[in-house]
Amino acid sequence: MTATLFTRHDPRLGRFSLRPLDPAADAELLHRWVTHPKASFWLMQDADVERVASEYGQIAAHPHHDAFIGLHEDRPAFLVERYDPARVELAGLYPAQEGDVGMHFLCAPADAPLHGFTLAVLTTVMEFLFADPATRRVVVEPDVRNSAVHRLNAAVGFEIAGRVRKPEKEAYLSFCTRDQFSARTTEAKPPEPPETADTPEQPTKPNEPNESNEPNKTSEPNEPGQGVHG
Repeated sequence: MTATLFTRHDPRLGRFSLRPLDPAADAELLHRWVTHPKASFWLMQDADVERVASEYGQIAAHPHHDAFIGLHEDRPAFLVERYDPARVELAGLYPAQEGDVGMHFLCAPADAPLHGFTLAVLTTVMEFLFADPATRRVVVEPDVRNSAVHRLNAAVGFEIAGRVRKPEKEAYLSFCTRDQFSARTTEAKPPEPPETADTPEQPTKPNEPNESNEPNKTSEPNEPGQGVHG
């Protein structure tokens, strides 16, 4: 069994933890997640198990990119990627600062989604990243059309800095400092609205449902049925 790297207790949903991803041993599990219809933003809908193992083998070997399996009550429940945005994903596209860390996450498909689960996963991911004292700021690049994730981001402290154009999408470059995250997660939050299923429109790599609402609206988010974040 791979050692657990990080554990967080959510007061409502229980124990969340992360362990290193094993590209070979986890390939079939990941294949089910990344080829699920609601994971179209992960851009691996047509991948076979061998391609999934290869992609995550490359990430495991990369000096500036790694991946983890997230667990809920000891059951695999989400995927996390961590990367250096000055070298991966956003290289040359923004003024990088020391201590910047990029991330993507994907929640596993669920027959009966738990209310508040996606926000609990994102909070766990952020706490994991900030547990490293070298992390000063988390950087993400969600598609500009992804209003659901913009609200989710705002709920944990992200602020949009501007737009960046990538080969696969136009994105909102968004930052969350340690202080911003701490301030948002210690605020009293209103009751969460009912969950809604996400309805992906066009596949691009993580962090995207659709366009409409104000990107930095900070009310409690309507969570997608399967959280996809980049």
